[in-house]
Amino acid sequence: MMSLQLRIAIAEDERDMQDFFRTVLPMLGHEVIISAETGKQLVERCRAMRPDLVITDIRMPDMDGIEATRTLYQEEPLPVILVTAYHDEETIQRAETAGVMAYLVKPIKVDDLQSAITLSMRRFEELQAMRSEVTDLRRALEDRKLLERAKGIVMKRLAVDERLAYLRLRKLANDRNWKSADVAQKIVSADEIFQALERE
Repeated sequence: MMSLQLRIAIAEDERDMQDFFRTVLPMLGHEVIISAETGKQLVERCRAMRPDLVITDIRMPDMDGIEATRTLYQEEPLPVILVTAYHDEETIQRAETAGVMAYLVKPIKVDDLQSAITLSMRRFEELQAMRSEVTDLRRALEDRKLLERAKGIVMKRLAVDERLAYLRLRKLANDRNWKSADVAQKIVSADEIFQALERE
């Protein structure tokens, strides 16, 4: 059993399945904060009360569970378990592109539900960590390009070599208690303004 209590949204148009989740999830230490019978209800209620996990059936009125998942995932990623009586290849491919972390095939056993919850949360955490790492690397690359551009501007305007330009940039950042990337951005922005003034 997971030690972390999750706030869970369930989307299921079959009353007996809703009752199953409402009974079993609290037994596993979790809280059902959203109960929806259609895909649109799921999307609207998740927007209002952001859950930690979504458990949704595929086939529901007005919007199926995969499309609802895709809509939510595009707004803000969250882990989703897909419940289905159908597990054909096309359905699996649609689910994977929508961000589904785990599957449950009806009829659902309690142990399978717990395993799916654990698996989906672990996969989601790993995916978020990878996204964060990629974002950090992309930001570091952008900062590096910006710093190189600012260094070139300092070299040209102050008539100094690359090493001295870098030292000037670093000293300014330390003196003002600014990040190097912030100093670089200010220099680039100022240079663009001066270029505009020189064209007047």
